[in-house]
Amino acid sequence: MFIAAAVLAGLLATLFASAGGDKFRGAQRQVDTGAKLGIPWRRYRLIGVLEVAASAGLLIGLVIAPIGVAAAVGLVLLMTGALAFRIRVHDAAPFPCGCRGGGGGAGPGRRG
Repeated sequence: MFIAAAVLAGLLATLFASAGGDKFRGAQRQVDTGAKLGIPWRRYRLIGVLEVAASAGLLIGLVIAPIGVAAAVGLVLLMTGALAFRIRVHDAAPFPCGCRGGGGGAGPGRRG
């Protein structure tokens, strides 16, 4: 079970550290996304800091479990907020499974 948790924590930490780093550095794609969602750049950049901190927390959580739990809860809250903002602006989030509304694939938004 520890191996599965370590692999998942590592994957999530890599994903969120990369996304958070891009937000913190001001990558053009992130600047455009923040503008599209109507989030002021300073606040959007702060989200990047939280993502990087959560990434570190996930990895530290492999040794100190309560920190990992706190990081995971923080990421769930962060992603819930992200989903709410995407819904608010009627944005089709680029889900890797291809299951965004109105898109291709066999997702729930498929119209046939």
